Amino acid sequence: MTFLFEAARAARLPNAPGRLSAEVFRHGSLEVRWYAPRGVDSQVPHDRDEVYVVISGHGRFRCAGEVGDCRAGDLLFAPAGAEHRFEDFSDDFATWVIFYGPEGGEAA
Repeated sequence: MTFLFEAARAARLPNAPGRLSAEVFRHGSLEVRWYAPRGVDSQVPHDRDEVYVVISGHGRFRCAGEVGDCRAGDLLFAPAGAEHRFEDFSDDFATWVIFYGPEGGEAA
């Protein structure tokens, strides 16, 4: 089992067909992906809760009608089913995407 996931290596992984991100690691309900949108973030709501950890760059994160600035080192949360996307992001923007829990999200 691998315990170290280097950002530089993850950045070179290909996106799966039909996906906007590359799978880096999977264990039980945990799924970790690498996401580096270019130009426009066209993602749609997901069926599980997710956390983003911004690796590089900066931008704005829109989620469930709220918008805030984000930059490298920030942690963001998008509940299952929520409309969300990155906007006005820099050319070097990249983030870890961490999906977890059951479809429909965790109970509050």
